[in-house]
Amino acid sequence: MRLRPAIAADLTRHGIDAGPDDTPETLRERLNDRYLEDVRRLKALRTAGAIPLREYAARVQVLKESYPLLGLPARLWVE
Repeated sequence: MRLRPAIAADLTRHGIDAGPDDTPETLRERLNDRYLEDVRRLKALRTAGAIPLREYAARVQVLKESYPLLGLPARLWVE
């Protein structure tokens, strides 16, 4: 499997490195898990009062925009 360079760079930015046994689908699952961890962390900060309610939606949007690969089908991740 040969990932497109931009895909590999975005995965690396999120701390995910492709191993020899990885497929685009397994990498997408790992990326989705990382996204869910970040969503939970953001929600915990909101619940703890560290993020004002009026700022929460904007932060969620920024987080979502930092994971554009999740909107791209895994089959398009390879050359």
